[in-house]
Amino acid sequence: MMKNLKTTYMGIELDNPIILGACNMSDNIDDLLKAEENGVGAIVFKSLFEEQVQLERLQMEEKLTQYDNIHAQMITTHPNIQFSDTKKHLVHLRKAKERLSVPLIASLNAVHEDSWLEYAKELAQTGVDGLELNLYQSPTDFDKESSEIEDYQISIVKKIKETLSLPVSVKLSSEYTNVLSLIKKMDAVGVDGFVLFNAFYQPDININSLKHKRGYNLSRKGEYRKTLRYSGILYGNINADVCSSRGIFTGNGVIKHILSGSSCVQMVSAIYKNGFEQIGVAKKELSDWMEQKEFNSIEDFRGKMAQKNLAPESMVYKRAQYVDLLMRSDNIFGD
Repeated sequence: MMKNLKTTYMGIELDNPIILGACNMSDNIDDLLKAEENGVGAIVFKSLFEEQVQLERLQMEEKLTQYDNIHAQMITTHPNIQFSDTKKHLVHLRKAKERLSVPLIASLNAVHEDSWLEYAKELAQTGVDGLELNLYQSPTDFDKESSEIEDYQISIVKKIKETLSLPVSVKLSSEYTNVLSLIKKMDAVGVDGFVLFNAFYQPDININSLKHKRGYNLSRKGEYRKTLRYSGILYGNINADVCSSRGIFTGNGVIKHILSGSSCVQMVSAIYKNGFEQIGVAKKELSDWMEQKEFNSIEDFRGKMAQKNLAPESMVYKRAQYVDLLMRSDNIFGD
């Protein structure tokens, strides 16, 4: 018999802590229904990217004007336009919300302040349960100070929180100079949840063709140590919930993050590699472990291994643990 796996994230009650994160699967209604059938706790719909919208608008304008200088009698066809823009995204999102019974969270990645606010409002109007702001900032300007980037992001988040009534989470990278300080400031403006951490797409080079190549940046199993660290440090120190992401493939990974203080986890790579059935597998592993340890609910053990609940002298989340690990090389391959 499955244990009670209910948890709360951003004030939203979930039947279990496993969320399908934003990805190419998460805007296909058939895939979303498969995730629901396999017992997912919630779904984050594929991100709306401002750059993608702008690119599609430019492509559409080019197709609309490609016959401008040709005499009308010379053509018999209209430009082949596959217009997908914001409206198509919103239609898909609204339909998904109508079909699904699990909570659905929209995701947004914008650049300009007006776009952040405009798209956030439009996404909220689809009836989704929450909004995830994907703060993908890859610095390319040598002259911009890190504080400028952070202050701008905080102001955007603050304005969206002031504008919308639905819960808002922020998905961050781990590459800030002091991500704890940034999270504390965003927590102060009312962010409801933090997703830690974003897996950025990075460039690669084909040395034979001498061209850049693209590929999915799938996580590897167990690639969650940094997330585990920050979840353990943040627990009890912020009002917002933490949702762990990156490299969580099994029930063991889910358990570890809840023990460190996370309210839930997001899975993407695990499902790409193992199918939607992996959701049910991880849920059973979590339930079986709770049965073994005699925990009746998620809250019975959430944060049990966080920094706040360890002895004051514990160094497990601090620099001293790094030195200790190096000195104990015999333990380096331990679980």
